Amino acid sequence: MREYVVVFLVAAIVTYLLTVVAREIAVRTGAVAKVRDRDVHAEPVPYLGGLAMLGGLWAAYLVARELPFLGSQNPFSNDALSVLIAGSLVCAVGVVDDIIDLDALTKFGGQVLAVGFLVYSGIQFRYFYQAQGEVLTLDTAQGALLTALIVVTTVNAVNFIDGLDGLAAGVIGISASALFLFCYSLAYLNDVTRAVTGALLAAALAGACVGFLVHNFHPARLFMGDSGSMLLGLVLSASAITVTTQFAPGDLTQGADGARSSLLPVLLPVALPIMILIVPLGDLVLAVVRRTRAGRSPFAPDKQHLHHRLLEIGHSHRRAVIIMWLWAGMIAFGVVVASVFTGPIVWSVLAAGLMMTMALTFALPRVNDPAVAEPPLAAPDSGPTGTL
Repeated sequence: MREYVVVFLVAAIVTYLLTVVAREIAVRTGAVAKVRDRDVHAEPVPYLGGLAMLGGLWAAYLVARELPFLGSQNPFSNDALSVLIAGSLVCAVGVVDDIIDLDALTKFGGQVLAVGFLVYSGIQFRYFYQAQGEVLTLDTAQGALLTALIVVTTVNAVNFIDGLDGLAAGVIGISASALFLFCYSLAYLNDVTRAVTGALLAAALAGACVGFLVHNFHPARLFMGDSGSMLLGLVLSASAITVTTQFAPGDLTQGADGARSSLLPVLLPVALPIMILIVPLGDLVLAVVRRTRAGRSPFAPDKQHLHHRLLEIGHSHRRAVIIMWLWAGMIAFGVVVASVFTGPIVWSVLAAGLMMTMALTFALPRVNDPAVAEPPLAAPDSGPTGTL
């Protein structure tokens, strides 16, 4: 665990320091977010935050290779290297888009290229557990197609949610923390190697998000841009996929107290990245339905995302972001805890967390609304002579 903490801190510190460099590069290259009708920022803000986070991820990986325990696991470090190379490819596409604004088809091609490298490197779905503990093995083509679907969907979901200062970085940081808990807990409970590729990448990703958030929380001094959103989506989804590539079928079926992990027998490797990112994925689905029903392109921007609706019902910018963080944390950690631990206490805590999050989402704006808290003052009656 201590070496994972080191990985987290290295990623956070290096990202924090490189953010200043990335901002200067963005200003010099013209990668600046101009103010548009659908945006919430009032003045231009530089892009290219993804470069800083990519540097933090690489720094964390290089340090991990020199640590006594993590550095001794060669297959483990090779899988992480493949994910980072794919992340670098998609980040490069995002950098070009931040500077010259690529069309959607070109960006999609870059995403497919990065996924192709993942599959070529062996990072793809290989098997699923069935209800009775049997294993469903996928052939190479099936695993590659499913991997492409999950990774590309996750990449675009993170891109869609990146609409408020600190929103995407916070959601992915929380999701990465939940993924780390999942990977490390399963390795511990099943008495297999603690050098888990998913845990390493998740710890580094969480650290990079924390380091970037210092500069990105409202009011943001730097945006991550497509270079950052696509990088985060790819690394997070690929980290979850590595769970099925590092271990043999049947190695990770044990939950807490000797019970079978409650969600592992039912397609958890594919469900985990979807459930962890249910907030941005839900926003993505709603946006596609909304735009296609209006006869517009699914990629046509608008100002009706979930975070925009939170602003409309009365939340401030920072509070809307924190509310989205709470939903992301509730769902991500809820799925992870429910998949590993069992018992009425677990479900009671999850139910209490859900009720608190719902109350903060819908009741807090009314409590803080001056029109609700204080009745309007009555206008004075001047009378027929104009005197009180």
